[in-house]
Amino acid sequence: MNEIKVFCPATIANLSCGFDVLGLCLDNVGDEMIIRKSTQKGIRITKIEGADLPLETERNVAGVALLAMLEEVNADFGFEIEIYKHIKAGSGIGSSAASSAGAVFGANELLGRPFTRKELVKFAMQGEKLASGNAHADNVAPALLGGFTLVRCSSPLDIIKIESPSLLYATVIHPQIELKTSDARSVLKQTVSLKSAITQWGNVGGLIAGLYTKDYELIGRSLHDEIVEPLRSVLIPGFDLIKQTAYEHGALGSGISGSGPSIFALSKGKENADKIAAAMCAVYDKMSLPYEIHVCKVNDEGMRIIE
Repeated sequence: MNEIKVFCPATIANLSCGFDVLGLCLDNVGDEMIIRKSTQKGIRITKIEGADLPLETERNVAGVALLAMLEEVNADFGFEIEIYKHIKAGSGIGSSAASSAGAVFGANELLGRPFTRKELVKFAMQGEKLASGNAHADNVAPALLGGFTLVRCSSPLDIIKIESPSLLYATVIHPQIELKTSDARSVLKQTVSLKSAITQWGNVGGLIAGLYTKDYELIGRSLHDEIVEPLRSVLIPGFDLIKQTAYEHGALGSGISGSGPSIFALSKGKENADKIAAAMCAVYDKMSLPYEIHVCKVNDEGMRIIE
């Protein structure tokens, strides 16, 4: 195999209570990448469509992630990469993660799979470090592994995959403003109160328990953020109204997707997810704010090869 085409899914990170440790993979939203072997060693990004991003390997998250991987494997050939972006940068649904994870996943296939999907996460994290200044795994892990992922520890890296309850759907609305992850991180406090931390720990535990037991109501009760959302929500137009509207139309829970500005809602069944989508759209229509809307099942596969 000399060439591979890959679907690189969008992701929702944090999931309210799990800042930097929880994420899920979306089913029908994502980028596409073509990775091919080259007789010339090294990495060349030959084409990017859908976004104004640098072609220089060291300045592109896909290039940086793949460079990190090649430091640990002997390859007697190089790679060329084409990137077709459908996830907008700064959207809050894992644009940089899709490129970082897609590059290492595709190259790993062409190399004969020397690394497992979990082992690829540490390389993809280097792309995230370039994008945001922090090598976090809460987007790249679900993109590579699918389902929900819990980053129990970053050093040494310890990631647990959790399969999604079958009726769980995500509705995501993206107001057409760009909010850089680095900017969204700048508003965060470096310390939290013990009371807030205890509440947050309880919610993380509740969400994990709800996923394993397929208890949708417990999942909903646990989607609450004591620490980050109060600080970041002021950066997102109409956030409180969108969240309230989602609840009123059947959402189990709602919050900021990643660093924003996208807002997610989880629900039981597609009918509820569609109702929530229509209600969210009505809020931004009234505000005359352009947006994109997505209704997705949770993708338990993660990255996949496109035939």
